[in-house]
Amino acid sequence: MPLDRATLASPSRSVDSSSVSFPSSDPPSEYSWVEQYQRSYPRWKSLRDSFQLPIQVTTSRVNQFDAARLDVEMSAMLKEQLVKVFSLMKPGFLFQYEPELDAFLEFLIWRFSIWVDKPTPGNALMNLRYRDERAVPVGGKAVRTGLEGPGLSVSQKIWYCLTTVGGQYLWSRVQSFSAFRRWGDSEQRSLARQSWLLLQRIEGLYKAASLCNLLIFLYSGRYRSIIERVLRARLVYGNPNMNRAVSFEYMNRQLVWNEFSEMLLLLLPLLNSSSVKRFLLPFSKNKSSDSSGNEAVCPICQSNPTIPFLALPCQHRYCYYCLRTRCAAASSYHCARCNAAVVAIQRHGSSETKPSSLGDIRESSN
Repeated sequence: MPLDRATLASPSRSVDSSSVSFPSSDPPSEYSWVEQYQRSYPRWKSLRDSFQLPIQVTTSRVNQFDAARLDVEMSAMLKEQLVKVFSLMKPGFLFQYEPELDAFLEFLIWRFSIWVDKPTPGNALMNLRYRDERAVPVGGKAVRTGLEGPGLSVSQKIWYCLTTVGGQYLWSRVQSFSAFRRWGDSEQRSLARQSWLLLQRIEGLYKAASLCNLLIFLYSGRYRSIIERVLRARLVYGNPNMNRAVSFEYMNRQLVWNEFSEMLLLLLPLLNSSSVKRFLLPFSKNKSSDSSGNEAVCPICQSNPTIPFLALPCQHRYCYYCLRTRCAAASSYHCARCNAAVVAIQRHGSSETKPSSLGDIRESSN
């Protein structure tokens, strides 16, 4: 039913504004936004860190390979020094204990480097250290270069020792035992033959996995071995402002010496040793002592002459065959003691015998 104007305008239908109640609220304080910011900031920070990407760190692959090679060289040097200690013992004594010796040296390197959170000798020279990739901080004030992160945990260190030291020792012992027992030459269905085939398959699988890991390492630059990949132990730079500590001076010196030795090996067969000796004899300091102290022996064969002959005119004593072959081979032979030219030869103690000249010697030899 539609309402007329009178009904709408009647005082009895009017709304009393005093009877309507509004919710009463105090105005916000001056520092209320600060309290709200402090309550919201931790949630915003955690949300920001969850979407923040870690800093990408690239470690030189050459440095990692060089560090592994230097560790091998260090172990070989220690082994060489340790073998010298037992040099006076029975020959072949250390041969049967060579796997134990290698394991002992590897354990020493692990004990005084990785176990005490220090780099190995090769890693120290390459400015590298192991880092636990499972506990790497993603962001925050502590992350500046991306190289931050804790070292290996205790469990990682123990597993690293068991796999590198213990694993290599056990594998070398099993291989030597199977070769000594000739498991590969056994019957086709024997237990030894099957064990040998199983070892060959395990070795093949490990080599294939190592090849795949090498290809992945060359692409990404992380985890140069399967053990490091399984343990999540990554090599990073220890100091971001430090370069590799290996100098190329030793390598250059080695290359120069190798080239010089190859040149000598090429030229020495082309030189006449007797001519060089005669050329250097006048400059020898012991010329007088040699000529006076060794008169009784032949200067060529260094033995007492059975048929002594004299070289004229210096009259130094020689073996007949030594002196005759030298005079017949050379156009002009010089004495090995005084470097004087030999004109003729004469038998010792027979002054009546006529001396034989070099021309007569050559004619008789021809």
